[in-house]
Amino acid sequence: MSALDGRMALVTGGGTGLGAAIARALHGAGASVVVAGRRAEPLAALSEELGERVSWRVCDVADPDSVAALADALSDVEVSILVNNAGIAGPVAPLTEIDVDAWDEVFDVNVRGVFLMCRAFLPAMVARGAGDVINLASVSGKRPLARRTPYTASKMAVIGLTSTLAFEVGPSGVNVNSLSPGPVQGERMDRNFRLEAERTGSSYAEAEQAFVSRSALQRMVTEDEVGAAVVAMLAMPGMTGADVDLSGGMVA
Repeated sequence: MSALDGRMALVTGGGTGLGAAIARALHGAGASVVVAGRRAEPLAALSEELGERVSWRVCDVADPDSVAALADALSDVEVSILVNNAGIAGPVAPLTEIDVDAWDEVFDVNVRGVFLMCRAFLPAMVARGAGDVINLASVSGKRPLARRTPYTASKMAVIGLTSTLAFEVGPSGVNVNSLSPGPVQGERMDRNFRLEAERTGSSYAEAEQAFVSRSALQRMVTEDEVGAAVVAMLAMPGMTGADVDLSGGMVA
């Protein structure tokens, strides 16, 4: 039997990038998976790719009504693993140049979304006396990252939410942890490196190297490594209230 046979996992932001990688890893470990996100097309494509034991639902995690509709649609499903992965990068600019709407959008998705999803799906876990919540934070919530104040502040908030929530539901047998990846190879980092190169007048390669040189491994982590880390965290039932660093040594 696989490690997660018989368990149902719900992954937000699950259609592309890290969410899709996490869904693939959970599915490969034997779990049934529901992927949720704002766009139907990538969710449907991933569901078709993985085949059996995978379904999808459209949901905007920042919208209370949308989250409530998702919870209602899954009311007959025993979701025992919740992975709050949905998030946005937000603006790349000095704090004094960031408008209120851009700031609020980052916190609506990255923090409010975690709150709403936990509020919707934790009660059933608590009632059953078992469950796992993994919130995707970031190494940027633990170290300075100039010109990315909304993102770093939101990820630090996720870490704080995680540690406090672990104490609220731990006595009921539910584990709550966060995973903090470092820079992950993919479209989001490509965007960041392009913007940084434009700002500094450097090349894309120079902007990338300046970033990854801060890590012990001198490289970014991969989406598959993040997926593997989620599965590994679920194999450690004595761990709760923890933030797991997966930054290649960027925070040491």
